[in-house]
Amino acid sequence: MGEMQDYGFETRAIHAGQPPDDSTGAVMTPIYAVTTYKQDGVGGLRGGYEYSRTANPTRRALEDCLAALEDGARGVAFSSGMAAEDALIRVTCGPGDHVVIPNDAYGGTYRLFKQAFQPWGLSFTTASVHDNAAIGAAVRPGQTKLIWIETPSNPLLGVADIGGIAQIAKDAGALLVVDNTFATPYLQRPLTLGADVVVHSTTKYAGGHSDVVGGAVVTASEVLGQAIAVFQNSTGGTAGPFDAYLVLRGLKTLGVRMDRHCDNAERVVDFLTAHDAVGQVFYPGLLDHLGYQVASTQMKRFGGMVSFRVKAGAAAAAEVCDRTKIFTLAESLGGVESLIEQPATMTHASVAGSELEVPRDLVRLSVGIESVEDLIRDLDQALTG
Repeated sequence: MGEMQDYGFETRAIHAGQPPDDSTGAVMTPIYAVTTYKQDGVGGLRGGYEYSRTANPTRRALEDCLAALEDGARGVAFSSGMAAEDALIRVTCGPGDHVVIPNDAYGGTYRLFKQAFQPWGLSFTTASVHDNAAIGAAVRPGQTKLIWIETPSNPLLGVADIGGIAQIAKDAGALLVVDNTFATPYLQRPLTLGADVVVHSTTKYAGGHSDVVGGAVVTASEVLGQAIAVFQNSTGGTAGPFDAYLVLRGLKTLGVRMDRHCDNAERVVDFLTAHDAVGQVFYPGLLDHLGYQVASTQMKRFGGMVSFRVKAGAAAAAEVCDRTKIFTLAESLGGVESLIEQPATMTHASVAGSELEVPRDLVRLSVGIESVEDLIRDLDQALTG
């Protein structure tokens, strides 16, 4: 994998961890639908494989590719993004420890900390990703083990200063974890900016076709990566070979897809900011976005996710979601098709009544790669009724 680091992103996405098959010359990594492996004598593992919960060649190819794309030391592929987060937290934290999380976090991440880890004895504090001072103030010396950020965040597209927060984490003896799902390594590589760990829902842009559920952890440290892999082997939350194959296939076109996602999102943002029915638009590429300057320095482009508030209120926002014809009313994001949702009643229902509650008039778009003129016409008819 190391020899691939001198190559460009798109080259690594297609080749890192994926040499032609030794026995057949196949240019695509095979789906190794296998549980066990013939050993060359007692204790003599052929290629390091013994049982597919421990390691599988298709999964290993994905893990090596993800590590190469994120400029990391080790990648570990999981059955879902939540399984990846769970393993990372259990390896790095214990009862009595503390974590700082965003006050604009994915609902599933908040639910994980609130419902699974708080009863376990892990406490957490929320802070704005836009405010380094607030993040620093939320740190508890000697107790905080992780500072956890999403950038851009879900669903309000907050942008965190990765380098600045990395220094806060280092000074506190904590690890900085960056959920890089929205940006992908094509647009942003947190480990090169000082983060210790990157997490992904590979269900989203990495897979890119809404046909696979998966997750990943990529670490800057080989030691931490190995500890997570050992934990995964002990608990079993591995990505299956077919799922790993689908994510690998998706990664091959990640660069060209993200360029189109960004192109389309920028056009959609221009349309939304000029529409009379739309209130605030959330997009890191807008000059008045709180994180615009930071995003301009640490991101290649601003991504394919857009959120906006409907002036007429929550009921009108729901009606907008119901009226679209090309934008599909559905949870998730990052596929080639455009999706629309009302976070307060869908992906972020679990944070209702908490400090992370999102506006009920908020609509979130995952802008796909369709003809952008069709997307704009669809939003226009949905907004005007």
